[in-house]
Amino acid sequence: MKNADAVWALVDEKGPAFAALSDRIWDTPETNYEEYRSSAEHAAMLAAEGFRIERGIAGMPTALMGEAGEGGPVIAILGEFDALPGLSQEAGVAEERPMVDGGNGHGCGHNLLGSGSMLAAAAVKDYLKKNGLPGRVRYYGCPAEEGGSSKGFMVRAGVFDDVDIAISWHPAAFAGVNNPLSLACNEIVFRFTGRASHASASPHLGRSALDAVELMNVGVNYLREHMPSTARIHYAITDTGGHAPNVVQARASVRYLVRARTLPELLELVERVKNVARGAALMTGTSVSDAVVSGDANLVGNTPLEQLMHRNLERLGPPEFDDADRDRAAQFQGTFSDADIAASFGRFGLKVRKGVPLCDVIFPPESGDGTLVGSTDVGTVSWVVPTVQMRGATYAVGTPGHSWQLVAQGKLPAAHKGMIHAAKVMAGTAVDLFADPREIAAAKADHAARLEGTPFVNPIPDDVNPPLPEKADA
Repeated sequence: MKNADAVWALVDEKGPAFAALSDRIWDTPETNYEEYRSSAEHAAMLAAEGFRIERGIAGMPTALMGEAGEGGPVIAILGEFDALPGLSQEAGVAEERPMVDGGNGHGCGHNLLGSGSMLAAAAVKDYLKKNGLPGRVRYYGCPAEEGGSSKGFMVRAGVFDDVDIAISWHPAAFAGVNNPLSLACNEIVFRFTGRASHASASPHLGRSALDAVELMNVGVNYLREHMPSTARIHYAITDTGGHAPNVVQARASVRYLVRARTLPELLELVERVKNVARGAALMTGTSVSDAVVSGDANLVGNTPLEQLMHRNLERLGPPEFDDADRDRAAQFQGTFSDADIAASFGRFGLKVRKGVPLCDVIFPPESGDGTLVGSTDVGTVSWVVPTVQMRGATYAVGTPGHSWQLVAQGKLPAAHKGMIHAAKVMAGTAVDLFADPREIAAAKADHAARLEGTPFVNPIPDDVNPPLPEKADA
């Protein structure tokens, strides 16, 4: 990995400080919209780097933005820092060992994601200044990606309206340009209201909200046969109405996550799910209300940006892991199944190879078959700004997402090396865009062509606000 690009040397110079930032975020894992310490750490680093800072953007206390530079195009580099509940884990240990029972943990690598993105932005800032180039680079610290859809609220608030290009990344097992496939989604709470009564002495007077929830779930399960094969529907009963079986439950709630390949497909499927809920209410003599909690659009690809980022990856090559990194990764691989490891290769269109504990290749663009994908609020940004994402190799091949193994690897030297590698690719891509306005024009033309005839509809309704915690203690 030779620093052929001047901005890569800037990334290396700043790398240790941002690896330390990532570790501090790992040490204080915070979940959706409660990332007060993480946001403060990011704000402090932005201040130390000389960015102009705006906090509480889009009405979200933990969202922030740092900007540097003057005039010219605006390139945004997106970061995240939220953790997941129930994944507390001791660092560096290849066995499940929670630090706090039921505590939070960075099971998706967002401690690395935000720190790596800010590292790229800081290097670009210095590059623009040293070379006297016009242009502004922004770091967006985005909370609550894990089901909170903060970027959708940010899009709705117009914080990306003057952005020309958006760049992001995500920790993974292999490095390469992210295949821009994700599922549009809505998370919806259905609340049924019935009438309580004695379950034995007067059952005919009761109207069971819990029955309605169960009937809705049955109806949606029958719906699965008649929806696109790429769609997904998941649910969790969040309120059973009580614990007494001799009472007809007068209230009950169920939370649904509905996913589809495109926004139009999502809107149609959501309406069908709502009809099932209405039918369940009709059958049980109850009433039902629904409330959208969050929503993400599907990713919109951008060929010029993906080609540009891939050229940076090819020049840079894969991360330079050493034997100690591979030995540690092999210890974690011992906790995975063969299916885990095979799936990790297959997801990136790579042939399964034995004895490969860490990434040693750049995976090809548009890799994988796209059948097993999730959702991300970066998708909503990609509808309003030409967007490109990469995957950065930060953990052992085969590591399951949202797992204790991923948390445990979050502070290892390999994770830091993968984060710095990703920062170099993002910084190099941004510098190429600043240097050649034709690249930005090509990306915008591609973006406009993809959306022609398909108007953007934010999957978060205008009357839905971010589900902020009631008490925001810093």
